[in-house]
Amino acid sequence: MYKYTKRKNIITINLFFQYTAYIAFFYKKKKKKLSRKYKMGDNEYEHEVRKMIVVGEKYCYNEEIELTVHKKSMFRQGDGFIVYDPNGDIIFRVDLYSPMKPLGLVLMDTFGKPLLTLLHKRPTLHHRLEGFLGETSDGQQSILSIWKSMMIGQSKMMVELYHESSPDVPIEYQIEGSYNERSCTIFRMQHDTSSVHVAQIKRKVEPTRNMVLSRDVFSLIVQPGVDAAFVMGLVLALDKIDGDDVALAPSGG
Repeated sequence: MYKYTKRKNIITINLFFQYTAYIAFFYKKKKKKLSRKYKMGDNEYEHEVRKMIVVGEKYCYNEEIELTVHKKSMFRQGDGFIVYDPNGDIIFRVDLYSPMKPLGLVLMDTFGKPLLTLLHKRPTLHHRLEGFLGETSDGQQSILSIWKSMMIGQSKMMVELYHESSPDVPIEYQIEGSYNERSCTIFRMQHDTSSVHVAQIKRKVEPTRNMVLSRDVFSLIVQPGVDAAFVMGLVLALDKIDGDDVALAPSGG
C-alpha cells in the first residue's frame, strides 16, 4: 500500500511539472508574439511591439524583416514582381496586369489572393495612385493615396493613409531618395513634424561574393510592427510613378 501511494505521488508530481512546463512554454510563446527584446548595457528588456495593421496582422512582424524583391521582365519592363521572405519562400507577387485594367496594379499573396489594388486617380494635376483593399469594386472607398510632390531642389513621394486609428485626419508618409537607384527610405510623419523610419529600399548584396546585384533584385527592409503588405504596395506605386518604365517612356509630341 505504501509503495502504491508513493508511486502515485511521484506520477502526480511529474504530471504537475509537465503541466507547469507546458504553461510556461505557452505563456513565453504568447508573450513573444506581443513583445521584442532589446539590450541596454548588460541588461535585457522587453517591450510590446505596436502593430500598424493595414492589410493584415500576419504581415506585421515582431522583428525587423528583410524581404527580397525581384522585378520580373518577361515580355516588357514592369510585368510584375515576386517577393521572397528571409527563408526564400514567396510572400507576395504581382502578375501580368489584366487587359481589362491596364492601369491597375494588384498585389497578391502566395496563393493569388488579391491583397491591395492600385489605380490611377483621374482627373488630377498630379500623377496620383489610389489604393484599395483586395479587389476594387464600384463605390469602394480607397485606403491610401500616393503622389509625387515636386518642389524646388527636391522631389518626394507623399502618401496619405486613411486608417481607423486616425479617423479624422489621414496618416501621412513621405518617401525620400531615389527609387531608380534602389535607395530610398519611407517615413511616417508625426504630428510634431518629426518622422519615424518604417522601411527602406536598397540594393541587394550577394553575401558569399559580396557582389551588388542588378536593380531588378533589391532589398525591402521593414521595421517591426509595420505592415509589410502595405509597404510593398508603396513600392508598386513608386515603380509606377517614378520607376524605370517612366524614365524610359517616350515623351509625347
